[in-house]
Amino acid sequence: MAKQNRRRRTGRKPAAAPGLPVEEALSGDPAQVADAIATVAFLAAQGNKNAIDRFVDQVTGAELAAGVQLAGQRIIARAFDFGWLPADIHEAARRRVDEFATAYLTDLMAEHRAGFPAESVDEIWQSQLTELAAAVWWTPAQPHLDQWADRALLTPEEALTAALSAFALLIQLPKLEQIAPLPGTRRHTTHHHVDEKTLGRVRGLLAKAESTAFAEEAETLSAKAQELMTKYAIDRALLHTEHTDPDLPAARRIWLETPYTDAKALLIDMVTRANRARAIFVADWGFVTVVGDDTDLDAVEILSTSLLVQATRAMIDNATTEESRTRHYRKAFLTAYATRIGELLTKAAEATIADAPNRLLPVLASHQQRVDQAFNTYFPTVRSRGITIRSAEGWTAGTEAADQARFDNP
Repeated sequence: MAKQNRRRRTGRKPAAAPGLPVEEALSGDPAQVADAIATVAFLAAQGNKNAIDRFVDQVTGAELAAGVQLAGQRIIARAFDFGWLPADIHEAARRRVDEFATAYLTDLMAEHRAGFPAESVDEIWQSQLTELAAAVWWTPAQPHLDQWADRALLTPEEALTAALSAFALLIQLPKLEQIAPLPGTRRHTTHHHVDEKTLGRVRGLLAKAESTAFAEEAETLSAKAQELMTKYAIDRALLHTEHTDPDLPAARRIWLETPYTDAKALLIDMVTRANRARAIFVADWGFVTVVGDDTDLDAVEILSTSLLVQATRAMIDNATTEESRTRHYRKAFLTAYATRIGELLTKAAEATIADAPNRLLPVLASHQQRVDQAFNTYFPTVRSRGITIRSAEGWTAGTEAADQARFDNP
């Protein structure tokens, strides 16, 4: 904001902007303006850091809102066609652009959703938009940009800069797997989630695990949560042995906070394996895609979220030496913690399965085959990647922190 104010106070004439579609932007034709906006956003996405500021300097005072809206509709549709879901776009924006561009993207997604009847929008899509509070609050008969600028207390130049930054991010997004049907495709996927009673019990156990100061108690409570989720999955599998779902198993993306995303991704992978699912890490963007049945994905999501909190706390509690405060130590700690916790959770899950009726075994084999088929369909070409560990002390401490777990009932 201060930058735009300084520009007005100095009265400097903007420098010429060769190579930018200024004439098209000033044409007054919304279609030409939209093309100009998209071109500038593309230049910024390709690394031309000054393209947006130079363009905004040249078009100050022009009426561009209708063209900006048209460009936004096209660019957001492309991102969705590329497999990005509303939550994914929000998480990418939260990490790579400012709060204004992030807020603009939320409105852009709400506008896109408004063009489809409710019955043609997948549950996952709608739930993500609802969580983002994405709704059409503006008067649709008027261009959105001007109304949004007034609401956000931005000058026209600042609003245009935010919109262009948002578009540049969308253009940078790579093509992903289509893990949920697009709005308007008329393809309905039935989602079967863990019931609220079971989820409530699991959340209660994990809340206690996160609040206790004793690592042994935390890990025992986490193991009990894994046992409950496994029992629920077994009961549901046995109940539906005669039912064959024509859809592929579901997939979800879990976004990770920096630093040490590779070690955190490993922890999610270990939880995923314990819950009969599969995972793949997209390191450049910092998220893990998990493939499995909805109930197993519910387990992975809730357990991973809690265990990441517990692992971080254990790492901080163990920071008693100079070595333990280094990046190498902390990465090694989290990696060792993830590896050992994975082994313990798998042991807890296997013990629960061993107590189940014998008729469960072919059901689980069929389930694993479906998950593998879905994973190979979503990710036909994948490669394994290791994690480099440079602190033996961190590895030992992480293993010991995870190894304190007891797996009897609390």
